Amino acid sequence: MAKRQFNSNRGERVAAKVQTLVAEILRDNYGDDPVCAGVSLVGAVAHGGLQFVRLFYYTRNTDIATVQARLDEITRSVRFELAARMDQKYVPDIKFAYDDTLERAARIDQLLNNLDVGND
Repeated sequence: MAKRQFNSNRGERVAAKVQTLVAEILRDNYGDDPVCAGVSLVGAVAHGGLQFVRLFYYTRNTDIATVQARLDEITRSVRFELAARMDQKYVPDIKFAYDDTLERAARIDQLLNNLDVGND
């Protein structure tokens, strides 16, 4: 009998669950906050044996430093609320990180559009 391979994606599941719950917490508890209201969580990655989850966000607010400072400020209360909503023994630490993928893609598109691709 062949040995069955077990491919655990628990980290991905936990990260996705944390992302969903934190998005709900931001919507429910900080929806009136002008800085947090425009934040969208676009991804999550679990690290350190599920002890840490990095949440990637995007915002249309041009002052990223202010948004990051506000998210850092509310992280403790968000994690406390997360613990109340999760059904597992340990709740991972969370850290917010800005996702600049859209800006980088736009910059690459701009550079490509500016290339002179003439056939000389």
